[in-house]
Amino acid sequence: MIRIGILGYGNLGRGVEYAVEANEDMELVAVFTRRDPASVKPRTNVPVVHADKAAEWKDKVDVLILCGGSATDLPEQTPAFAKLFNVVDSFDTHANIPAHFAAVDAAAKAAGHVGVISVGWDPGMFSLARVYSNAVLTNGTDYTFWGRGVSQGHSDAIRRVPGVKDAKQYTVPVPAALEAVRSGANPTLSTREKHTRECYVVLEEGADAAAVEKAIVTMPNYFSDYDTTVHFISEEELQRDHAGLPHAGFVVRSGATGKDGEHKHVIEFNLKLDSNPEFTACVLAAYARAAHRLASEGAKGCKTVLDIAPAYLSARSGAELRAVLL
Repeated sequence: MIRIGILGYGNLGRGVEYAVEANEDMELVAVFTRRDPASVKPRTNVPVVHADKAAEWKDKVDVLILCGGSATDLPEQTPAFAKLFNVVDSFDTHANIPAHFAAVDAAAKAAGHVGVISVGWDPGMFSLARVYSNAVLTNGTDYTFWGRGVSQGHSDAIRRVPGVKDAKQYTVPVPAALEAVRSGANPTLSTREKHTRECYVVLEEGADAAAVEKAIVTMPNYFSDYDTTVHFISEEELQRDHAGLPHAGFVVRSGATGKDGEHKHVIEFNLKLDSNPEFTACVLAAYARAAHRLASEGAKGCKTVLDIAPAYLSARSGAELRAVLL
């Protein structure tokens, strides 16, 4: 059995708990938290340990799955905990992945551990789709669409606007853009032409709706580059109609082969998820298995999904994979 630890018990941590239960070769042995351990109640009967005492579990956990946020948690936590355990995280700030890789690689190599970073669906499964498609269809163009789904980061940005009590934000692909890509037309698309943003906002009592809407649609780096629609709804409507965390997305590569590019091809990979954190947790669990296997073989340092062979993810033997899935 692969002994799994979870660091952080929010939506993603709870999803990892479900994912570990679904894998017969894994067992959850501890949940680590920065909160008061008495305030954290896992569904399963496992110890809840303060993160400061993680070193006491160094020989009791095979792989630690880190479930913190990419903005401030994982840049500090993943290198720090790679000194104690084999680790897997879902770091998703694309521009900062090289620096995060370098930090985790140095820490993991020094400690003789394996660290797998940026595991999820994007980065993660979408990254694999982009690399496979680029390698196969060398003369082509890449497109990535996200949604329709809840953006947790953008939702949080809205909730920080003065006058907002609660909010959910959905990222939505523009249908005409997606169809143009699927047709093989290879369009050149701006940010605004690819996605729209839909915001569902509950106002604080007495808040100025017009001022809140202006603050949202003009927000740099979040909404100003998109066609953004703001819907003001009641708290009851938000809880009734927008309680979930669904998401979806598409990776498409459109290209050509043959003389003068006479033959057109489109490669597409898509996902439709009822629960973004629970699905991401399933990907993390599969790569925890890979981390454990790599460490057992003597591997050290940082890896990404691009470095790990698919067979390492599966609980099935190589012979079974070749017979059933190849």
